Amino acid sequence: MRFVAKSILFLIGWRMDTKNPTHQRCVLIAAPHTSNWDFLMMMLFSAAFGVKTKWMGKKNLFMPPFGFLFRALGGVPVKRDRQEKLVATMVELFSQRENLMLAVPVEGTRGYTEYWKSGFYHIANGAKVPILPTFLDYGQKIGGFGQLINLTGCIKTDMQALRDFYKPYAGKYPKNSGPIRLREED
Repeated sequence: MRFVAKSILFLIGWRMDTKNPTHQRCVLIAAPHTSNWDFLMMMLFSAAFGVKTKWMGKKNLFMPPFGFLFRALGGVPVKRDRQEKLVATMVELFSQRENLMLAVPVEGTRGYTEYWKSGFYHIANGAKVPILPTFLDYGQKIGGFGQLINLTGCIKTDMQALRDFYKPYAGKYPKNSGPIRLREED
């Protein structure tokens, strides 16, 4: 699969940024998320890097006829109506597994939003695992991983690290990218 994914990326003109290694136990965030293509690209890059990620997706994605496929691709169906239960469920998932790279949709939508969803932060904090930012830069056609961010407990400090990381990267539709901030920072 690695060879196939790398070949597809090469054929469509994308490069892999391999300067930062992947990690096996972290909350993985992918931003900016501005297009339906981001999911396919995430799957291609995961395969090309040889990493197995679990990713959270809204429960209705996992209905027939494609539900089995999304689960096979690492999907974890979630109900988004009760945030506190969702966080606790994902923290519990980390306690059950030695290795888990959990991709969390921080923006919660492909459209513009004023705030990121804070679940990724609370999951990482509760599970005592670092955050691994990943990126797809459609402007330069490159994707990869950042450095691990070990949480300090200060939301503003930790979010500033993410703002600094994502500053140079552009999503497929930049106008759909909102600011990188949490409601808790206000």
